[in-house]
Amino acid sequence: MKKNFISNSTESVRMFKSPLLEALSKVHYFIPLVVYIPVISYFCFESVQENGFVPFFGYLLLGLFFWTLTEYILHRFIFHFYPSSAIGKRIHFIFHGVHHDYPNDAKRLVMPPSASVPLAIAFYYLFKWLLAPLMLNGFFAGFMLGYLFYDITHYMLHHAQFKNEFWRKLKQQHMLHHYDDATKKYGVTSDFWDKIFRTK
Repeated sequence: MKKNFISNSTESVRMFKSPLLEALSKVHYFIPLVVYIPVISYFCFESVQENGFVPFFGYLLLGLFFWTLTEYILHRFIFHFYPSSAIGKRIHFIFHGVHHDYPNDAKRLVMPPSASVPLAIAFYYLFKWLLAPLMLNGFFAGFMLGYLFYDITHYMLHHAQFKNEFWRKLKQQHMLHHYDDATKKYGVTSDFWDKIFRTK
């Protein structure tokens, strides 16, 4: 995808005329921690109560692994789907285009709860429909832990400087996605699925 505009400003661009919608489109990086650590803790506790520690840990890891695939699929096929209609382009800009145009905007690096909470609820009920009852709580805890790690990692990749080789490599990969070729390197927390699907 050819890139026409990338701002290096750390300021936010206004997206909505409505002050309420504009406020709901921004969030400080620590808000997902405040919202989701208690949620993850609750589902972990419930799963341990139901299954004991060893099965819980297995379900947690399974949910965490499934998150990594979900992260890749959402980023590649949903966030980077480019509609042709004017309304489609507007929706794309709101959900992900603004981030590519203004990658240093600190208030639009983690997903606001106005979007993430409804999505989390939808995934919970999807998993409730698909999974055995005893798997649900541990799997969902792992899935949400993966999401939280993704959100905080994404913020850090844009705003932190790393000495550790792993984090430096991860940051380099994400910056290449932004500044070199947005049709590659969709993985944010790892390049595992980029290797599998040859988008490295």
